[in-house]
Amino acid sequence: MPCAPLLTWPATIIAATLAIAPSVTASPTLVGEPVSHRVAAGETLLDLAHQYDVGYVAMIAANPVLDPWVPGVGKDLVVPTQHLLPQAPHEGIVVNIAEMRLYYFPKAEGEPLTFPIGIGDEGATTPSGQTRIVRKIANPTWYRTKSEIANKPWEPKIVPPGPDNPLGAYALYLGWPSYLIHGVDDWRRVGRRDSRGCMGMYAADIETMFREVKVGTKVTVVNQPVKLGWVGDTLYLEVHPTPHQADQLEMDNIDDFEDPTGLTKTILATAKDSANRLDWGAIRQAAKDRNGIPVAITR
Repeated sequence: MPCAPLLTWPATIIAATLAIAPSVTASPTLVGEPVSHRVAAGETLLDLAHQYDVGYVAMIAANPVLDPWVPGVGKDLVVPTQHLLPQAPHEGIVVNIAEMRLYYFPKAEGEPLTFPIGIGDEGATTPSGQTRIVRKIANPTWYRTKSEIANKPWEPKIVPPGPDNPLGAYALYLGWPSYLIHGVDDWRRVGRRDSRGCMGMYAADIETMFREVKVGTKVTVVNQPVKLGWVGDTLYLEVHPTPHQADQLEMDNIDDFEDPTGLTKTILATAKDSANRLDWGAIRQAAKDRNGIPVAITR
């Protein structure tokens, strides 16, 4: 069996990517359907990300050969609307920081609702772990933190509800002080690393979450750039850009082509008796591309 080794992910990430057999959970492993779009005049990848309810970085990662601002009339692009579920309990809210996406499980069975989010930038990372929704507020007031006041002392300390409020029209407050799931004052921030650690959502998405989610709902935040999952007898692999590569995608200056590392042992452990069906060419390509698109890796 051909098995050229890949480099090694940190042990915490390797453990997080181990797939759960489909029979263990009532939720599906793969959600959404593949979508393609033919570019019309004046369309940009940023506009199309908003239109299809996906994040901007996810859109450019899925279409790295296209100019984000002038993708080309008549070009066919991939819309990343299909996702493997993160490896976490399928209850409440599950956020995968690495893919900048939120999953909400109204019930333990059935497909979750899933939405793109903006996350914390370098030096203001969104934390991982477990917490809960402790309160919900419509038309929230934004109270700037001490660090924000120190960085921009000329700006107002309190921002009332309205179009200039960076929390948008709705906010879900977490058990972690100063961290929220909320709307945004500029939809272009969604699907990017562009916050002080909070999770920002498109207006329609946060409105849905505000309506559906109850106070006390469990919130699990994970960081899984690599996801594996069985769909029937086919094993799928989904790989997302590192934070550094995500920044490079936005700057259209990609010089970090390092493959994700350490997949061999994890994939073999997940494939088990089906290891002889693994398509190592597809695995290497997915590892190199990091385009966030689920790929079948068994023949």
